[in-house]
Amino acid sequence: MLRLDGVTKVYKVGAFGGKTMTAVDRVSFDVGIGEVVSLIGESGSGKSTIGRMILGLVPSTAGSITFDGVAVKPGKAYYRNVQGVFQDPFSSYNPVFKADRVFQMIRQEYFPGVADWDERVEAALAAVRLSPGQVLHKFPHQLSGGQLQRLLIARALLLDIKLLVADEITSMLDASTRIDVLNLLADLKSRGLGVLYITHDLSLGNYLAERTVVLRRGAVVEMGLTDLVFGGPLHPYTRQLLSAVPRLHAAWEDADPVDTCLYHDKGGSGGLLEAEPGHFVACAALPGCRGAAVSPASPSG
Repeated sequence: MLRLDGVTKVYKVGAFGGKTMTAVDRVSFDVGIGEVVSLIGESGSGKSTIGRMILGLVPSTAGSITFDGVAVKPGKAYYRNVQGVFQDPFSSYNPVFKADRVFQMIRQEYFPGVADWDERVEAALAAVRLSPGQVLHKFPHQLSGGQLQRLLIARALLLDIKLLVADEITSMLDASTRIDVLNLLADLKSRGLGVLYITHDLSLGNYLAERTVVLRRGAVVEMGLTDLVFGGPLHPYTRQLLSAVPRLHAAWEDADPVDTCLYHDKGGSGGLLEAEPGHFVACAALPGCRGAAVSPASPSG
C-alpha cells in the first residue's frame, strides 16, 4: 500500500542557507493493508519529518513515496485515502469554532450532496466510542485531549481512509485515555486500516505494531517483525533504547553508549543486512564489522 524507497530530506541551514542538514537519510520501508508499523526513535531522529513527507506537508529531497503503486501527489484524491493525526490535538482545532466544524469541512469538500450525513457522523463517532451529545456543538476547550484525538480519527473514518499516519498521538494523554486510543487503533487495524504509528515510546510500539522501524539520526538502523526487534535487538542503538525503558521494582541504570562503526556514521552503501528472516539491521551490529561495503537488502514486509 504505502512504500518509501530511499527517501531523503535535506534542509538548508545557516544565516544564508550555505550549509545543509540531513534530517532523513535514505529511508525505505512499507506499510500494508490492515498493518500497524511503528516508527521509533528519540526526539530529532526524523520520525515526524517522515510523517510530514508521507502526508505531503513537506517535499522529499530524494527517493520516492508511493501509495498503491502510484507516486504520492498531495490533493483531494490522496487525502481521501490518507490522513494524519498529530501529537497536540488542541493545535488541530480553531478555538473560536465548535469541534464539529471538522465534520462540516469534510462534508463541504467531499460530500456536498449526501442526504444521510448525520447518520454517517453518528456511525463514525460510534466507531471511536463517542456519542454526538458528548462532543458535538462544543468548543475545543470543553473537551478532553482524548476526546479531541478521537474526533480527529472519526473525521478520518468519514472518508473511509486506507492509511492513518499517527504521530505521537498518545504522548499528551493520561494513561487510561492512552490505552483507549491504542485499543481503538487496534480495532481499526482489524477492519483493514493501515497505520504508521510514530512514537518514541517503545512499550507502546511493542503493544500495537506487527513491524518496527528504528531510526537514529535520520537513518534506519534496525527494522523487522516487532517480536524479533524487541526480543533480540542487534543494533547497539536499539539495545540502548530498550535498556533505557523504566522497569518497575528495578534500579535505574545508565544505558551503555552506542558504539557504531564508520560505515554507519559516515554513509557506506546505505543498505541494511537481513540478519534473519524478517529482521534487518545496519552493519554496526554485525560481528567483525569494519566499515566494509555491503549489498543492501530489500527491507520490505
